[in-house]
Amino acid sequence: MKYITSILLGLLALISTPTLANSTVGMQLYDKHCASCHGAIGDGGVGVPLALPDFQAGVSDHYLTQTIKHGRVGRIMPAFPSFSDQELASIVRYVRSFANVTPPSFDSTRIKGNSKHGATLFKNNCAACHGAQGEGGKGTGVTMSRPRSAPIIAPALNNPGFLASASDTLIKTALMKGRANTPMSSFLKQGLTEQDINDIVAYVRSFADKQHAKLNTQADEANIIYESPYSLEKTVDNIRKAAVGKNFRLIRQQYIQDGFVAKGKENKRQVIVYFCNFKLLNESLAIDPRVGMFLPCRATVIEHKGKVLVMAINPLRLSQLFNNDELDLACKSMRSLYEEILEEATL
Repeated sequence: MKYITSILLGLLALISTPTLANSTVGMQLYDKHCASCHGAIGDGGVGVPLALPDFQAGVSDHYLTQTIKHGRVGRIMPAFPSFSDQELASIVRYVRSFANVTPPSFDSTRIKGNSKHGATLFKNNCAACHGAQGEGGKGTGVTMSRPRSAPIIAPALNNPGFLASASDTLIKTALMKGRANTPMSSFLKQGLTEQDINDIVAYVRSFADKQHAKLNTQADEANIIYESPYSLEKTVDNIRKAAVGKNFRLIRQQYIQDGFVAKGKENKRQVIVYFCNFKLLNESLAIDPRVGMFLPCRATVIEHKGKVLVMAINPLRLSQLFNNDELDLACKSMRSLYEEILEEATL
């Protein structure tokens, strides 16, 4: 009897282990690559709240899989092309555990419609949220740069990642049913016909013919560095004056080693000047809260081997860490401001 029981337990272990393993792998991959943006339990953050029942009820496993694989060029969500099919399936299975929803299935049938008429309907019914060219809504985060009343930002419909992930029937179903608790209501209830919806789908699909141009932010240098002809003290004073002249408010001045060595033992030839333009700060955080990791603005002045060097981080280099076209533009403007301040201080 014990022998038979052992065999049965062994068989049960063999049957259950793959499922348990897949669940564990999915959780581990999600925690490592997804949770920082989408929340530990899918409640959202910088990324979409994946646990929303209506969201899960409106997207297929194929859509989730392709979204992870392709990401969204220039729209926060990075691509993960290195994941295997098994890893992708494990993550999707784990994401599905966030909501008690039966995953929908959409076929790959192409919807036939009049894209020209769809363009007019899109302009009148969709552009306010999704952008005139389907570029998507602005802002990120659940409560960071968009109101709580808008739990999911309007996606970029012209994005290659979206178009590769969403089938025509998925888009059509979303238009016909809408999304609960969002501005996206049923277009049928708004008075459009099914043919009108087909026309909008055809227009959205036509975005695939338009190349999405990502801003070229390639920048080799991690820092912007200038050599000053002045003494360290004069250079620091020049930085302070130049920053104020560019409408920045001085925040503080400290030695690099403050807090790392005993007070009074700091290297007095290494100084950081912090400054901030609160309008720029608010605009940048509204674009992407993650920009807070390299704000407020600062310039470092050091004396090394008889030379006085002034340096600042290169915002364009940092923006490459984020998948956000709007942030790239803001960082390009920030780099120009840094260069103007450093140039003025070292003239």
